[in-house]
Amino acid sequence: MNNKVDLNCDMGESFGAYKLAMDEEAIKYITSANIACGYHAGDPQVMAQTVDMALTHGIGLGAHPGYPDLMGFGRRKMDVAPGEMKNYFIYQIGALQAFASSKGVKLQHVKPHGALYNTAAVDKELARALAQVIYNLDKDLIFMVLANSEMEWAAEEIGLKYAREIFADRHYNSDGTLVSRSNPQSVIKNSDEAAKRLVKVIKTGQIEALDGTSFPVKADSICVHGDTPGAIQHMINLRQSLEEAGIDVISMGKFIR
Repeated sequence: MNNKVDLNCDMGESFGAYKLAMDEEAIKYITSANIACGYHAGDPQVMAQTVDMALTHGIGLGAHPGYPDLMGFGRRKMDVAPGEMKNYFIYQIGALQAFASSKGVKLQHVKPHGALYNTAAVDKELARALAQVIYNLDKDLIFMVLANSEMEWAAEEIGLKYAREIFADRHYNSDGTLVSRSNPQSVIKNSDEAAKRLVKVIKTGQIEALDGTSFPVKADSICVHGDTPGAIQHMINLRQSLEEAGIDVISMGKFIR
């Protein structure tokens, strides 16, 4: 059984006059923040504010780059060549690195967003391209990957540090991929159910798919989406349940070496 796990949340996804999620409340319960970099959401002002807020709470800083798709919130797959995506990736990570550097700190990790994350999980060429970008920018960065995915294998191949992620509020297919959001059963809305499920996963190393089958998984980080209905209660229940089970909830940078 893992006795340490990170709890992460996507943040800084407001844009201009549009506010999304409850970052100020969510940040009280997490250990790592995935901060939008302006392509699927976020803007320079929001990025700066989110970095400041994360540092105030002692939270690990992560870049959350995605497809250039503000209108679709980065949740639509785009036909982008791996070479082109590399440059999008560099541009976004570099922007957040600059905000972190201006505060005298470094980024802890990188987590692709939305459709980019889901595509890289099954596309070997894209996964390797993203992992190579991270390695070239900073070999100390942690690549947050979907457990048992092409991203994990790419990080392993390149020699990049990585954290295997599972989702507290999402159902899985039997092949380890996430159930599409087009399926009304894709999101777990009951916070008690989500907490019990994740404690079981950490203890047993097995996760149950939507069809009732199970598959092995090792989790270094658990994600709760800030825009999921009842997200704050998810976080409160999950953190309490993990700690009661003897599992330390700490930033991934403290145990991923």
